[in-house]
Amino acid sequence: MHVIIGAGAVGTAVATQLAARGEQVRILSRRGSGPEHPAIERVAADATDASRLSALSAGAAALYNCVNPEYHRWLTDWPPIAAAILTAAERSGAVLATTSNLYGYGPVTGPITPATPLAATHPKLHLRAQMWRDALALHEAGRIRATEVRGSDYIEANSIFTYVAGPVRAGKRAQVPTPLDVPHSWTSITDVARTLIAAAGDERGWGQAWLVPSHPPLTMRELVTRFAGVIGAPTPTLSAVPWPVLWTMGLFSPLTRELRTTRYQFQKPFVLDSTLTERTFGLAPTPLDEALLVA
Repeated sequence: MHVIIGAGAVGTAVATQLAARGEQVRILSRRGSGPEHPAIERVAADATDASRLSALSAGAAALYNCVNPEYHRWLTDWPPIAAAILTAAERSGAVLATTSNLYGYGPVTGPITPATPLAATHPKLHLRAQMWRDALALHEAGRIRATEVRGSDYIEANSIFTYVAGPVRAGKRAQVPTPLDVPHSWTSITDVARTLIAAAGDERGWGQAWLVPSHPPLTMRELVTRFAGVIGAPTPTLSAVPWPVLWTMGLFSPLTRELRTTRYQFQKPFVLDSTLTERTFGLAPTPLDEALLVA
């Protein structure tokens, strides 16, 4: 039995991949949603309820944290969720595999590698780093077995790219909330799920974090142009939203306001090096055009 907390894009991908290989899956979400499959049991559960999470994960081989609170609510929502999941992992004995991102590193001056320190100081960015430190401390104390995978901005869903994809698909001018010509790493959700499953099921994956195999860096302009070609859309017309305009928009939109926090990722090259993950688990990024087809 594999238990997944969160039925969003990553949780759905993990559940689907596990079910496809014949595993029994239980996916937990607030509303009991998730993909339909004979091997997938969908259960309504509150991710802050440690007792219920523990009961639902009893006897599980792995517990996957694929929760995705709204970004502007991280400081409120993540602490009780993270605490409950750690408790469930300890009580159940299941390997805890957490979906994370690159926020905990903060601004960097070169490619992100396994040796790059978690140096973020902004409260929201630091929060993700601290979640891993808390899990690692319990792992090193022998109380749980834990791993974490970290990807860059997603191609298929819930990312700054999908904000742009809609207008491009419709043949309209796309207003992009980032600089257009800075190299950036992009990650496929399919590869996040594959890496989570690999790290959870392999003792070599426990006790450390892994960078998801990701595509070679592309600027936003390059990625959007490639996307248009893949889907047969006209060559896109792009314009970057000026920073003062974006800042002002944030006064009225919590989500837009949060883009201020991570703008550094697009002002300078922001690239991850997933060589160690690829070599350890025999993984490679999903072909870019294939990922873009479902964006």
